[in-house]
Amino acid sequence: MVSFELESLLRHCLQEDIGTGDITSESCVPADARAKGVLIAKEPGVICGIKVARRVFEIVSPEIELLIRLKDGESASAGETIGTLTGPARGVLTGERVALNFLQRLSGIATRTQACVRQVAGTGAAIVDTRKTTPGLRVLEKYAVRMGGGSNHRFGLSDGVLIKDNHIVAAGGITPAVQAARERAPHTIKIEVEAESVEQALEAVTAGADIIMLDNMEPEMMTAAVTAIDGRALTEASGNMDRRDLRQVALTGVDLISIGALTHTVKAMDISLRFL
Repeated sequence: MVSFELESLLRHCLQEDIGTGDITSESCVPADARAKGVLIAKEPGVICGIKVARRVFEIVSPEIELLIRLKDGESASAGETIGTLTGPARGVLTGERVALNFLQRLSGIATRTQACVRQVAGTGAAIVDTRKTTPGLRVLEKYAVRMGGGSNHRFGLSDGVLIKDNHIVAAGGITPAVQAARERAPHTIKIEVEAESVEQALEAVTAGADIIMLDNMEPEMMTAAVTAIDGRALTEASGNMDRRDLRQVALTGVDLISIGALTHTVKAMDISLRFL
């Protein structure tokens, strides 16, 4: 994310939380009180978002310093210290929730992604995300997927052609949809087509698609589709993959496994801030 975009996002989130002021901290914590605290992982996981958390505190008060002990992409064990905070107590308390919200969510995404990546280790299949992200947080959430060892699918509608079932209906079929996209899309853009059967997959390949999304197929059909495509296009398994045996899916020979649940139903990692 470009720095000014991140800055704008963080300031918006702080404004949402602080409003006209942190009444609790301002009413009961002395203005000159100093604090030292530690960010602690209360469960094992992959850390992500530590620099984002640091910037949140810096925006609240330039006097707050966060010394990082674990970097993004590194694993923490339960009870391990992630970083140490020092600075004005009021500022630390005011920025705490927004900083932790980012750190917990992004770490949760990275942790879940790592678990999925480990399930398909050695198969040749890559775990990728989707556009099912929290509005406004896509860049950060896709960054968290990479920190967990996964890869990114297209970022948005402008950087890849993905012809799905409704596009196929609206365009009059797979072949005319691919042909129209090939004529109008820049030569640098790949064309992907969603297929629900081996026959659709073969039609998409014949029409010139670069990637075939094998949607909601059982492993037997997926294997048949991969065999029929025979390397003429990349293959992507999709459709409720969070409920499937990922290794079994990977062993069908697909190149990619896309999982929307990496970002849209993730459990936040349990991380807390404790004053010393």
